[in-house]
Amino acid sequence: MKSYMKYIGKRVFYMLVTLFLIASISFFLMKLLPGSPYANEEKLTEAQLQIMNARYGLDKPVFMQYLIYLGGLLRGDLGMSFQYNSSVAKLLASRIGPSFQLGIQAMVFGTLVGTILGIVAAMKQNTWVDTLATFVAIIGRSVPSFVFAVVLQLVFGVIFPILPIALWNQGFRSSILPTLALSISPIADSARFVRTEMVDVLGSDYIELARAKGLSRWEVAFKHGIRNAIIPLITIMGPMLVGLMTGSMVIENIYAIPGIGEQFVKSIFTNDYPTIMGVTMLYSFMLVVIILVVDILYGIIDPRIRVTEQGGEG
Repeated sequence: MKSYMKYIGKRVFYMLVTLFLIASISFFLMKLLPGSPYANEEKLTEAQLQIMNARYGLDKPVFMQYLIYLGGLLRGDLGMSFQYNSSVAKLLASRIGPSFQLGIQAMVFGTLVGTILGIVAAMKQNTWVDTLATFVAIIGRSVPSFVFAVVLQLVFGVIFPILPIALWNQGFRSSILPTLALSISPIADSARFVRTEMVDVLGSDYIELARAKGLSRWEVAFKHGIRNAIIPLITIMGPMLVGLMTGSMVIENIYAIPGIGEQFVKSIFTNDYPTIMGVTMLYSFMLVVIILVVDILYGIIDPRIRVTEQGGEG
């Protein structure tokens, strides 16, 4: 237990250091962006610009602004939006619902479908089923999600008008097409990794022993093979969620969904630095927490990882 807590503590430390580096690098990159956060700045007088800069703390030296920003982050204060003149935290809180729903739906649906597809492909190795699964994986990784989004809008919104093609005003039905568009990548990744691992597992000696005891191929796969096959899947869930985060920015704009991704794109066009930073830090926090959870789950599923790490430190 002591070694396991040390394992978790080390991961938490890495998480905090990563967030600090992201906050610092992102802050100074924002200062290098061209343009102004004020609309119609050319129409403002020098006195008005001074008042605006003082209001948002832009009249202070950059390093002082940096320290103030870090202090705000420690308190959970993401600053004030230039565009909406309101708290960035409140602005993002009002939009996190649709983004969270889409991400969870796409992740669950994509991982479930991809895992089943990968298992079936491994069980039917070198058949047309295996070829089809491989083709789906290649297409899912080669074609961007926004292309699938447009195709889904055309097919199910225009040719066969059975689902809404935009807006967020019909409950769950409004989330079906964007969820399908976002889930293409998780389906492809899950199918590819699960198939590869299942093929290796099914060829192992202990699997042959289980089959010699009279268990069918499918019983062996589900009782003995899946646990080992899902380990690499867990390790890629973090990167898959990152892909969903970044992909949702475009998808939300295509489907006119009032989520965080749509707000992020709007903020870039208006140079709303606090909102851009707020979204960046929110996504970064979600990412490092996801990676932390994945590391913990990985250590639970395969305790050898913790033992190896502790031994490596010595």
